Amino acid sequence: MIVISSVLNPFSVSTIRPKEGWQVYSSAQDADGRCICTVVAPEQNLCSRDAKGRQLRQLLEKVQNMSQSIEVLNLRTQRDFQYIMRMESQIKGLRSKFRQIESDRKTLVNKNFQELQGKMESLQPLIPVLEQYKADAKLISQFKEEIRNLSGVLMGIQEEMGAYDYEELQQRVLNLENRLRNCMSKLTCGKLMKITGPQTVKTSGTRFGAWMTDPQASPKNNRVWYMDSYTNNKIVKEYKSMADFVAGVESRTYNLPFKWAGTNHVVYNGSLYYNKMQSNIIVRYSFETGRVVTQRALESAGFHNVYPYTWGGFSDIDMMADELGLWAVYATNQNAGNIVISQLNPDTLQILNTWNTEYSKRNAGESFIICGTLYITNSHLTGAKVYYAYSTKTSTYEYTDIPFHNQYFHMSMLDYNARDRALYGWNNGHQVLFNVTLFHIIKTEDDS
Repeated sequence: MIVISSVLNPFSVSTIRPKEGWQVYSSAQDADGRCICTVVAPEQNLCSRDAKGRQLRQLLEKVQNMSQSIEVLNLRTQRDFQYIMRMESQIKGLRSKFRQIESDRKTLVNKNFQELQGKMESLQPLIPVLEQYKADAKLISQFKEEIRNLSGVLMGIQEEMGAYDYEELQQRVLNLENRLRNCMSKLTCGKLMKITGPQTVKTSGTRFGAWMTDPQASPKNNRVWYMDSYTNNKIVKEYKSMADFVAGVESRTYNLPFKWAGTNHVVYNGSLYYNKMQSNIIVRYSFETGRVVTQRALESAGFHNVYPYTWGGFSDIDMMADELGLWAVYATNQNAGNIVISQLNPDTLQILNTWNTEYSKRNAGESFIICGTLYITNSHLTGAKVYYAYSTKTSTYEYTDIPFHNQYFHMSMLDYNARDRALYGWNNGHQVLFNVTLFHIIKTEDDS
């Protein structure tokens, strides 16, 4: 049996620096944060964005620019050559004038001297032209040498690119992806060891709200849902991707039949689960049909600020999802206002099992569940940390000390997403993401 720690989050900042044109697909770390393995893959749109392609285009543009420069120099050289030819004929005429002056110095000296002076003045512009001509000739020679060098580089790049066509690279990426998924299938549920971040994804809305993705969705489905405020609202905004969410490009808006209470909603397997306003009723709303599929009351659960988290906001009933399924976290009079954890059937909302803790819900900040363990925070404080964990597997609790950065000082939503291995947070009008490091035990064939 091998013990490792892993961080699998598409938004994590990796210490691995892949080559240009490649991106980190996933990685694994041990408990000390040391990298065990990192998988990198070409970015999407490989044909237009890979590094060799960009280098090839840049070199081709440079050669084209040089060719244009050489053409200009050739035109200028031809012009200067014609000018020199004309000057050459004038110089030959001067030679005859000199001979004529020698033959008859006395009679023609004045006239020829003036004529010679005029000719010399007309030849003065030839001096800078000749100097420029020599400089142009040297530059052309340098360009020719550089083009020869570039031609060799281009041939090398073309040969190298020809060795790996796109289909072959695509197949190699798919093979790596399959190997990674096979490796991940051996991981059992992990224990929270570390929280890093946050990464601020967007700043929008009021101080309180919720945003989320579906942990049960396929890897290609990255829709984001956005629910502003904690009460008196029933409008859910949908975005096709995280990029559209950041850009504010909505794909669809849903008008729920009932207003929600609190900020502790969850999207799970295509449905939204939320607490109906001024009730202890849980509503399951299907995004596909645009209708309520199921609604059921949580017996004895407090609602409408009877047992909220410390910050209030009608956060009495907290809907959650993790690797093991759908959960509701709340408090009852029977349990003296302490936290109750119930696992629910996602289709019928019937309670499958319930655990009574001894921790007061009013004294808790936001909480989240990972692999059946509820983690309670003091997220309303500046020095935030996870300080209490209750395991539904063993029905036991322990005090922990896992700090995280409460950057904007007021956390009104904090939920774990099992697919992204990340915590989604709403921090005082900022939508943020935290990376989590989990302690895993890898199953080997000897353990099965």
